[in-house]
Amino acid sequence: MKATALPRAPFLIMSGTANHALAEEVAKHLEVSLCAVTHRRFADGELFVKVDENVRGRDVFIIQPTNPPAENILELLLMMDAAKRASAARITAVIPYFGYARQDRKDQPRVAISAKLMANLVSLEADRVLAIDFHQHQLQGFFDLPVDHLYAAPVFVNYYRQKTFKDLVVVASDVGAAKMARGFAKRLDASLAIIDKRRTAANEAEAVNVVGDVEGRDCLIPDDMIDTGGTMTEAVYALKRLGAEKIYIGATHALLSGPAAQRLSEAPVEEVAVTNTIEIPPERRFDKLKVLSIAPLLAKAIGYTHSDLSVSSLFD
Repeated sequence: MKATALPRAPFLIMSGTANHALAEEVAKHLEVSLCAVTHRRFADGELFVKVDENVRGRDVFIIQPTNPPAENILELLLMMDAAKRASAARITAVIPYFGYARQDRKDQPRVAISAKLMANLVSLEADRVLAIDFHQHQLQGFFDLPVDHLYAAPVFVNYYRQKTFKDLVVVASDVGAAKMARGFAKRLDASLAIIDKRRTAANEAEAVNVVGDVEGRDCLIPDDMIDTGGTMTEAVYALKRLGAEKIYIGATHALLSGPAAQRLSEAPVEEVAVTNTIEIPPERRFDKLKVLSIAPLLAKAIGYTHSDLSVSSLFD
């Protein structure tokens, strides 16, 4: 007797506690409800995770950025383990922001390569990873499983195309950001400049020189993240000293640690646009901050992944 092929079971979207609002928005775009999951703590603070729905044979997508505290990545691992033990057919770790990615090589004696360690942990439980704007693109190779690396650039480009700029220059905050800046310049029909930056210490940088003409022109500084805001504010002041007009900042991941909000709010910048890959608490928000949603992009990527379609077609 010939076996009858069963239709593929619908996918499930789960959320950790790190950015539940983003997961809800993604689920809304996909016209599904979030899978019920219990998150609680024991008296000593230890995490407890339980999946409250049947996931047997289902395609499960778990949305959880791994920004600090470190419990966020632990919660992701526990959720994946619970889904695997409940016989999920495939588990995709949807990591809007992959934390611990800056330590991606041994550049000093006796230091940990945290990016590889975290990738190893995720690879133990997941079947594939879907992430946005790794700090370094080579991190895709750190995972021993398929990785779909998404870019927030289309979200920013669509937003900035609605603005009117005066002879726009896209400015790379350092040499490492030149490739990203060149991509923005091409899509926004702008010219390119690069800041020669000297890093004096961790989270501290000094703009030494600007390669390119910015006098009397609007400037856009794109980057993958804003942590303490030191690099960005230093770049803004350097551009202003050289006669730049309006200055805009665009960064995918808004860590906004320590004095970042105060630095950026006091800097001569028109607007700081970020995405909601990381949940931004009220105390880190300021008037110049504009939060763009990457939920539609994530929803499309999840739908394409579930249907075995090409995710790279999102960027064609």
